Amino acid sequence: MVRRFIAVLFCVLSIAAAAPADVIADWNAIASQTIAAGGRPGPSTLLDFAVVHVAVHDAVQSIERRYKPFHEYVPDASGSPASAAVSAAREVLVNRFPSQTTAITIAYDAYLAAHAMNPADPGVEVGRRAAAAIIALRSGDGSFPTVSTPFVGGTDPGEWRPTPPALASMAAPWLAEVTPFTVKSPSQFRAKRPPQLVSSEYAEAYEEVKALGALTGGTRTQEQTEIGLFWSDNTPLQWHRALRSVANAYVTDIGDSARLFALASVATADAVITCWDTKLAYNYWRPITAIHNAAEDGNPLTQPDPAWRPLLNTPPYSDYTSGANSVTAAMTRTMDLFFGTDEMTFSVTSNVSALAPDKRTRTFSRFSDAAAEVVEARIYLGYHFRFADTAAREQGTRIAKWVFTHTMKPVD
Repeated sequence: MVRRFIAVLFCVLSIAAAAPADVIADWNAIASQTIAAGGRPGPSTLLDFAVVHVAVHDAVQSIERRYKPFHEYVPDASGSPASAAVSAAREVLVNRFPSQTTAITIAYDAYLAAHAMNPADPGVEVGRRAAAAIIALRSGDGSFPTVSTPFVGGTDPGEWRPTPPALASMAAPWLAEVTPFTVKSPSQFRAKRPPQLVSSEYAEAYEEVKALGALTGGTRTQEQTEIGLFWSDNTPLQWHRALRSVANAYVTDIGDSARLFALASVATADAVITCWDTKLAYNYWRPITAIHNAAEDGNPLTQPDPAWRPLLNTPPYSDYTSGANSVTAAMTRTMDLFFGTDEMTFSVTSNVSALAPDKRTRTFSRFSDAAAEVVEARIYLGYHFRFADTAAREQGTRIAKWVFTHTMKPVD
């Protein structure tokens, strides 16, 4: 694991050496590798990103004092903002992933050497103190539960239950009870109730995903299949790659970059907490369960198909709302608000091996276009009903606005 981590680190260092270094994006890449190797349940990694980046933001702003801190300034701070940022990121990663301390320390030392950064710069201590304050603030927030009772849903019509082939219990049900970073509670932005099974709205969404999301025999085109596969990548890691790309292309100031990463990380963390609260509140069944058991839903417009399978195996949590869409909306809306425009050319990459190499990058001219595409993608995968996607997009959008207007605002 250490060898693989170091290989990725030197890739980051070589890129940084070829262009003006953005230490925030560089350490987001290092954090991504640490988090990916940490084995945490997929959606919960957004909590780790958020803790890293609010510590980095507070470390940088303790010196610059241009933006309000997420938590608090380090008193009498001085030194290099870059040294403070790198130090804060290192301290948080070691705290949250102690088994990777050696790899993180190697990465830290190599980064300082590659960028001729002074390990005795006063900013290093600022970063340590900022990280310690955030670590203390988030202590006991529910991010690392010692006990988690398995959740397997129910068997009544409309209720989620484990889906084939794994038939696994719900992943990380404890996420619904984690203390949010900025919103008041996990239920503050809980989505409205999903459609009744007997409604025409439900029947329309049922027929759509049955046709477009089927593994075989459906109506999905080759292009739609490629879009679905593209967005089946690890959502937190995929969007943080995109965030790095946007920051490297459009942000040149370290304080602004630290704030962008912190805002996006907090918004997506609060979005996934809120989404999991909604998932448990309504416990809505997935399309595969609905299609197999349509004879029980009381809707004459839906016909069962016990042989139906989605394009990809369904993730182990309920349908409503969509985690990928909630996170995507929070990320894209944050970037829209940060730059003051939805119109910006940017690219997103996918590491899904089933895609041809020339299909692994998609370029957009609006942040909202990417968000709209993810709504469609989760239908093409056979994962979600449309209403689960659109409700999640609204949820993530509202959370991003809340975060942007309530924290880390300009001092003036």
